[in-house]
Amino acid sequence: MTRLLTVILTAATMLAGTGFAMADQEFNPIAQLFGFSPGSSGSGPIPRTTVSFQGNYAPGTIIVDTRERRLYLVQDGGRALRYGIGVGRDGFRWGGVHRITAKKEWPSWTPPSQMLRRRPDLPRHMVGGPDNPLGARAMYLGSTLYRIHGSNEPETIGQAVSSGCFRMVNDDVIDLYNRVQVGATVIVKN
Repeated sequence: MTRLLTVILTAATMLAGTGFAMADQEFNPIAQLFGFSPGSSGSGPIPRTTVSFQGNYAPGTIIVDTRERRLYLVQDGGRALRYGIGVGRDGFRWGGVHRITAKKEWPSWTPPSQMLRRRPDLPRHMVGGPDNPLGARAMYLGSTLYRIHGSNEPETIGQAVSSGCFRMVNDDVIDLYNRVQVGATVIVKN
């Protein structure tokens, strides 16, 4: 039985690395193993959709609209992918222009000192994995403490609950992560 499980996990890892394409969807057996399934519409409370998008932004630019609680990935032809996000609660919203400076899969999390002062009950460090609050992927925004990241609390998507980061359901953050590059511009509208 252990050998069979090892073979299955090895095959799943190899398939995940090849990124099986299925009708504009990415098949990711590792994602399914951890309880979320990639697809063109996402699995969160706010479906991922392609929408018309007007503006003078280069394809690959990320627009975060905190009032709408949506993130847009600008594409060619006046279109964008629209994702539902969780945003900063009152007192933690911010705006500005940054770039993605790093991308990490299953990132570890060390709460910043400001957060630990507010919430001394938090762990001092958590390794990456399904229970980590940063979820499956994280994209780091400039020299800020903020990220666009996954979440193990999908019910918070569409809500103002974070300390300034932008949360997405895990299959949406994986989709975005696979589409953007380090150096991509992120415009946060408050």
